[in-house]
Amino acid sequence: MTRNPNLPLTETTFYILLVLTNPAHGYAIIQEVDRLSNGLVKIAAGTMYGAIENLLKLNWIEEIPSEDKRRRVYKITPTGKEILKLETDRLKGLLKLTSDFGY
Repeated sequence: MTRNPNLPLTETTFYILLVLTNPAHGYAIIQEVDRLSNGLVKIAAGTMYGAIENLLKLNWIEEIPSEDKRRRVYKITPTGKEILKLETDRLKGLLKLTSDFGY
């Protein structure tokens, strides 16, 4: 079995994809990542918007219509969901392996 060349994901990318399983705008993504990581992962605005551009190019997220003209709203695509699942499965495999070794 070969691994997807896009894996492993960076921690930032993993969190962004996870958050975008529900539509959100950039600042909301930053806040939710901070909350989900208990403050351990901080995403600066520049990093966020660079990541969004990359994820759009990869077709892992897409912009969706928003009633708020000042904010662009994004959600994960089916391709993004598949990548998130592959990464989650990879991480589960690592956890099982460490558990098998008594850790």
